[in-house]
Amino acid sequence: MAVGRFQVMATLQAARAYLLGLPLPSAKSWGLNRAIFYAAAKRGFKKAIPPEKVALSQLREKLKPEVREKVVETFKPFTLGDEMAYSVRINGSVYFFIGDKIQTPEDFAKQIESRFGGEFDKAWQEAVEHCKKYDEGILKSQRYFYEMVYKPFRDEFAKKWSSLGKE
Repeated sequence: MAVGRFQVMATLQAARAYLLGLPLPSAKSWGLNRAIFYAAAKRGFKKAIPPEKVALSQLREKLKPEVREKVVETFKPFTLGDEMAYSVRINGSVYFFIGDKIQTPEDFAKQIESRFGGEFDKAWQEAVEHCKKYDEGILKSQRYFYEMVYKPFRDEFAKKWSSLGKE
């Protein structure tokens, strides 16, 4: 399978979050969360993003009872620069969610890393190096990250990263 813009967005967002201080599991959750958010925004949200209590009640209904209490206790909005996402803490790690789905590092591996033909580590290093070229102010800005770090390079990275496993 080819690497598309969705995978590029998730990888660059994860690299951005990692460079801004999130541990790798949380950074991967952030990256997948933001890729899902932007894809939904592009298509037009089917429903408005729910307020905190609605989002939490949707999530609470979907969780296994043994996880539910821990998640409910740790639910809160999280900001990375000027961008916000809902978060929960599970086993000491921060993960992000939209609606009723928590984005985990395992989801990132399945939806993102699997598209790189076993060569995700090379793309990851390139994504981190690419994001390091920009100052913290750009990385902290939702708009500037999109306009300067992601948009001009998305198709180039998609093409290059699609060929990684074929060399």
